[in-house]
Amino acid sequence: MKNFRILFLVILALMLQACATTGNDDNDTPANDPGVSLHEKAEIAMRAGNYRSAIQYLEKLDSLYPFGPSSHKAQLSLIYSYYKIGDSALATAAADRFIRQNPNHPDVDYVYYMKGLVAFNDESGFIKELLSASLSKRDAEAARTAFKNFADLVRKHPKSRYSKDARQRMVFLRNLLAEHELHVARYYMERQAYTGAANRAQYIVENYPKTPAIPEALVIMTTAYDLLGLPELKEKARRLLLLNYPEHAKQLDI
Repeated sequence: MKNFRILFLVILALMLQACATTGNDDNDTPANDPGVSLHEKAEIAMRAGNYRSAIQYLEKLDSLYPFGPSSHKAQLSLIYSYYKIGDSALATAAADRFIRQNPNHPDVDYVYYMKGLVAFNDESGFIKELLSASLSKRDAEAARTAFKNFADLVRKHPKSRYSKDARQRMVFLRNLLAEHELHVARYYMERQAYTGAANRAQYIVENYPKTPAIPEALVIMTTAYDLLGLPELKEKARRLLLLNYPEHAKQLDI
């Protein structure tokens, strides 16, 4: 009886040891890793277009695994998901965090590109306001931010697969910003604020050369300087207009 009791205790100890070993192995497998499960759920939600649910999974994943490949993947997905729900503040903050913590990551060019897209497509940003808001309330900050973010990408990662699209968007934004300044110059001219009009038009010429806004900017400069009684500045602007855009000189009545 005593020998049986000893044998039973030995067998029980071996069984417990085997269970403990098996349990540790299972915890180390990716299939039972809660991080893997969360990312799978997030990917399913993103594929279904349910970005708010994806964000919940990704934020939890990021908090559980703040460093390493799982964290990097979650942060990249978070940036995109914030962008898709139109939360530009969180998307930009997540992008800035990723760049700050991973300046040499292989996907950091994508993060710069997303920063540009966030500002470019901000629903409360410049493009919407240019079409709908009164001129005095228009704010070009979103367009300037988008241009800067795309410029950062092109400068730091010129060979990135996103650089071509970024350059095209920069051309569009540059023309749009010049047009914005032109709208303001027209606004000042209509209200006989000729100094303000001339200054805005000169800003276009100096900062947005070769944009479609240049000819009209020179016309406004020439007219405004004439009305202000500044013949030297008027003549300088008129000569630039005649030299570079003679077809627009007919707009002048002076």
